[in-house]
Amino acid sequence: MHIVAIAWIYVVLMMSITEHSVIAGIMTFLLYGVLPLTIILYLMGTPQRKRNRARAEKLLLEEAAAAKQAEDAAKEKEDRRDAP
Repeated sequence: MHIVAIAWIYVVLMMSITEHSVIAGIMTFLLYGVLPLTIILYLMGTPQRKRNRARAEKLLLEEAAAAKQAEDAAKEKEDRRDAP
């Protein structure tokens, strides 16, 4: 997907170079190139961001479970030590 974005930026850059004024060239580059690409790349990246968020939540839950298990083991060991 990134190769398509690079190619599109190149095409729009060539279009903006051929404009009659600098302002028209800048506006062409921004409105035909940067703005549409940011929207499309953001939308295309949504599934990956969801997967990353789910993976991070899963890791947090696993770490919390491991910490609770370690805490329970330490408490049980302490209880055994205190028992006569």
